Amino acid sequence: MLKQNFRLALLLLVITGLFVIAITAWASTEPAAAAPVVTQSSMPWWGWPLLLFVVTFVLGIVAVLGGVGGGVLFVPIIGGFFPFHIDFVRGAGLLVALAGALAAGPGLLKKGMADLRLAIPVALIASSCAIVGAMLGLALPAKVVNIALGGTILGIVAIMLMAKKSEYPDVKQADNLSSALRISGVYYEPSLGENINWKIHRTPQGLATFIIIGVMAGMFGLGAGWANVPVLNLMMGAPLKVSVATSKFLLSITDTSAAWIYVNNGAVLPMMVVPSIIGIMLGSIVGVKILAKTKPAAIRYMVIGLLLFAGLRALLKGLEIWN
Repeated sequence: MLKQNFRLALLLLVITGLFVIAITAWASTEPAAAAPVVTQSSMPWWGWPLLLFVVTFVLGIVAVLGGVGGGVLFVPIIGGFFPFHIDFVRGAGLLVALAGALAAGPGLLKKGMADLRLAIPVALIASSCAIVGAMLGLALPAKVVNIALGGTILGIVAIMLMAKKSEYPDVKQADNLSSALRISGVYYEPSLGENINWKIHRTPQGLATFIIIGVMAGMFGLGAGWANVPVLNLMMGAPLKVSVATSKFLLSITDTSAAWIYVNNGAVLPMMVVPSIIGIMLGSIVGVKILAKTKPAAIRYMVIGLLLFAGLRALLKGLEIWN
């Protein structure tokens, strides 16, 4: 069953990556029209930061309850329903994801949940590719980015619906590469009252997959928690808690690399970033308190429905069917 879930998650990720590559290749043959940086709106300037704060506050709550990163909700929803150019939305999305990762990363390292030996080789590959993805995304027309973003979000929805998670994957033997890099560890599991020893396998395949993940993270400003966890858990065989914690730590490196490209190109607006980060962080605090009193399964399907709607909106906006 685990092998089937792994193959399914990998297949969906590869299909999504190929979709992005195909759209990029198609874009190179299309003349790039100059898109306006600001869309005309009748709302006063201060209304948009206020509305951004309210929306991101709600997104922060929903992200915690649904077990997803704030960036994966922020970009398609803000990009689809706010009058900001998609480049500025992606720049803000990376900083939103980065803020959450930086808040959680040190604590996860202290608790021994995030593993440095697992994170460093993955971060080296993903962050390098995120820089390439950010440069590629800024070079593409907004129409093409919206089409590719919509397809990617729909791919994420498919992964969330079909790929299962494994608390403690059964790794019979570590592969040669992970043994050479000494990627293994032990952490205390309070629910079992014992230490969990873990190791990984399929390391070359996992590192190769993070090339695709890094490019998509930088190109769309989504963060990459939605892809990091399935690959670390289902493909490479790390325990679920280690995968989630290491993914959070990875985001602090990957998103920083891509964010500098957006900052350097002037695609980061404080008017968007500041209220968004404050809203997401405050919403996350409230979400953690609500989490104990809610049914995660119901919230998860609500998040999937929200992503499905936002993905279709981005796709149709790119195709100029729904502007």
